[in-house]
Amino acid sequence: MVVGIGYGYESKCQTCLDPNSNGIRNMIQIIVLGVISHGKKADSFISENITSVHKYSPLEWLGYFDQEDDVSIPGSNDVFHVYMAGSEGPVVFCLHGGGYSGLSFALSASKIKEKARVVAMDLRGHGKSSTENDLCLSIETLCNDVLAVLKTMYGDSPPAIVLVGHSMGGSVAIHVAAKKAIPSLAGMMVVDVVEVLLFSGRVVAMERFYNRNSNLVEWSVKGGSLRNIESARLSIPSTLKYDDSKNCYIYRTQLEETEQYWRGWYEGLSEKFLSCPVPKILLLAGTDRLDRSLTIGQMQGKFQMVVVRHTGHAIQEDVPDEFATLVLNFISRNRIGPHGIEVGSLAYMKDTCCLQIYAGGEPASNNWR
Repeated sequence: MVVGIGYGYESKCQTCLDPNSNGIRNMIQIIVLGVISHGKKADSFISENITSVHKYSPLEWLGYFDQEDDVSIPGSNDVFHVYMAGSEGPVVFCLHGGGYSGLSFALSASKIKEKARVVAMDLRGHGKSSTENDLCLSIETLCNDVLAVLKTMYGDSPPAIVLVGHSMGGSVAIHVAAKKAIPSLAGMMVVDVVEVLLFSGRVVAMERFYNRNSNLVEWSVKGGSLRNIESARLSIPSTLKYDDSKNCYIYRTQLEETEQYWRGWYEGLSEKFLSCPVPKILLLAGTDRLDRSLTIGQMQGKFQMVVVRHTGHAIQEDVPDEFATLVLNFISRNRIGPHGIEVGSLAYMKDTCCLQIYAGGEPASNNWR
């Protein structure tokens, strides 16, 4: 990570990231240069910058997830990193968005694990996962990766699986569900993913963000891409890697090099989502995300939709408590136990169709049609 110091000064020293290390002295020297150059009072200038370093310093995943592990795929050199939490209940299998990592679900996992198991996977080319071709992010490859990880972890008798996918990960979840290759798939939640996002230029905007070279935790919060400081401190560092040639941190995933796959992630996704034969819920940060197919499908009661107000694109990071509550309510309402739906079968189609406006705290309405 590159830590921005005051008036445009930067520290590319890794030890400067640790407020308790000797590297803080190097940072103070840089700050003093800023004081001399800009004439600001030294005590005020130093205090502001040291406080900022502490406020936005990286956090460890321990205390949120229970353990991490590497899943080696037989017959290949692919190794996928997973974070796990919880010991009973169905498995909430989380798939992050493009440029994020499994730690995007860390804060919500700490709540979900009280009643369900959580597995958050670093997808190909992201986080700590390592594959033979990290730039091959075709939807088919990503789907096969998820199925291979599930197969390796659980064999031929997997527990009940609830797929949860954010943005690009939501697309992967939908395509995986549509394959009908997981016999124990019991439900699906997709988070702020509709194909209009791709063609509205949001991906291009994200690429500009990925190329920024600054104090990225602080910048992501102040720039509005993430609205929860604690989650940003957990997730942002896992999206970076150290570049020896540049002597600084850069983004782990270079999404601009995978542009050839973007259309495949989202094109025709709404129809595929509607056709998935499992209980499903769509979380949106705003109703402007709905396209015509989803609007009609929601009116026909084909899925549950919740609009989460006062949040950005990364709902699971911005409002993790509310997100965890929505996940657990979805599991409870559809009676999803550790081995599948425990009561009823396709009755969920009538029971779960609704439009909820979720403004934080408790759902604004529990009047299900």
